[in-house]
Amino acid sequence: MATGPDSDDDKRLKFGNRLLTDPQNVFQHNAWDNVVWDEEQEAAAKKITEKQLECLAQPEKKEEYESKADEFWNTFYSQHQNRFFKDRHWLFTEFPELYGRKDCDDNNDSNDSLCKPQDGENTSGSNTTVSSPQQSSGELDESCLSTAVDKKCSLVDGATAPCDDYPVNFLEVGCGVGNTVFPLLNTNKNPNLMVYCCDFSSTAIQILKEHPDHDQKRCCAFVLDITEENPEVPFPTESLDIIIMIFVLSAVCPEKMQAAVNRLASYLKPGGTILFRDYGRYDMAQLRFKQGRCLSENFYVRGDGTRVYFFTQGELRNMFLKAGLLEKENLVDRRLQVNRGRQLKMYRVWIQCKYIKPVNPVS
Repeated sequence: MATGPDSDDDKRLKFGNRLLTDPQNVFQHNAWDNVVWDEEQEAAAKKITEKQLECLAQPEKKEEYESKADEFWNTFYSQHQNRFFKDRHWLFTEFPELYGRKDCDDNNDSNDSLCKPQDGENTSGSNTTVSSPQQSSGELDESCLSTAVDKKCSLVDGATAPCDDYPVNFLEVGCGVGNTVFPLLNTNKNPNLMVYCCDFSSTAIQILKEHPDHDQKRCCAFVLDITEENPEVPFPTESLDIIIMIFVLSAVCPEKMQAAVNRLASYLKPGGTILFRDYGRYDMAQLRFKQGRCLSENFYVRGDGTRVYFFTQGELRNMFLKAGLLEKENLVDRRLQVNRGRQLKMYRVWIQCKYIKPVNPVS
């Protein structure tokens, strides 16, 4: 799936650090964190969404948006190419796990430090057979078909994360044209890093592969529908250290979300992490939808045929826990963005999560 629009500043403090203490100063900065909504504002937002539900899109149109979803995203990327989204350098602020480490000192006892694999740990890789890619999913580079060596480093809290001396496998779901992939490849200097990246749009993947920074030795891009029951992927189960999901699950039909999350969780190594950020309930984008754009409760179609859902923390918590993952972080980022020139206030709501696959799952 392709991702939704980015409106975050490229360079910023980790969210939660810029607080509006004096309303008179609201236009001194472009954005303020953790802007608390009062009951009146919450009620007004809920009333808008209830009104949207009174005029749903026609059933035949809903079916068209589902059956032709890939065509709508292909059209989107054919029109915008690589000019629509900004490169997501801010991801390294919110998700420092993406940096990796230049040193893995066994004597470093910091709670956030990484250490080398324990003696006797498996280094031979999984014996799971990697299925050959389907022709309908687009052409895969030969480098995509190699099975990565399964080495990892342990965190104090029982999770795992990569050391720069050992092979590391990342997957970005909904990579679009590479606005996360290329900053990641250019920032994380681990020579053994392999970034798998997939998108619903074959057009987006083709644009990504034509990018001058695309390196087949460190990047494997392929077309994938994450709602497909038995998708062909270029890696075995339990082989990924990190899965990145940025404004992607919201593009999936709500009835198919849980199965998609379950499937993605099966690709994580024990101790592997899902890094997630997406739209929250009553975000400005939700409240701006006109009549006839609502497909179902909190699920909408944009004018270009692409779709978007707006989550609550509880919905996401339930999905990830049902997939057998443990919660490390589930935060609401309520941000007040302002247009200082036009003196406008724009209330954004995003949800940011980190979920970990347990090393020793409870039977």
